[in-house]
Amino acid sequence: MNLKEKINQELKDSMKSGDKIRLETIRSIRALILEFEKSGSGKEMTADDEIRLLTTSAKKRKESIEQFQNAGRTELAEKEMKELKIIEEFLPKQLSYEEVAEEIKKLASEIGATAKEDFPKLMPAAAKNLKGRADGKIIKEIVEKLLSGN
Repeated sequence: MNLKEKINQELKDSMKSGDKIRLETIRSIRALILEFEKSGSGKEMTADDEIRLLTTSAKKRKESIEQFQNAGRTELAEKEMKELKIIEEFLPKQLSYEEVAEEIKKLASEIGATAKEDFPKLMPAAAKNLKGRADGKIIKEIVEKLLSGN
């Protein structure tokens, strides 16, 4: 079942359950899918496109949460957190910090990255390998830490 089918099913279930936040979040994801389909590119949505779409949506929620918390708007931050949890249900399981570090260490040994100069080799490979399973900020942090020798 692709993302569009899952979202349409979730939309029906949310309408029946009366969960307003879930319904609103599912509708926003559905709108992103429809926007992609009507973009005129004429291509089918791939699994990578689905992950990119959901990751972007999740990232926006994380940024909003941070801004609302900094402004003291806890009720809005809580709403965004609930929406983020719903979006994460459709993303691949996120790896823990330790799991990401382990994956990057393996990758670094495979491509022979050992010093700061190897960042341009390791970072793109790590980002591609961990796409959708780890936050880009965490990947960058671990790559820099590994290559600096700490």
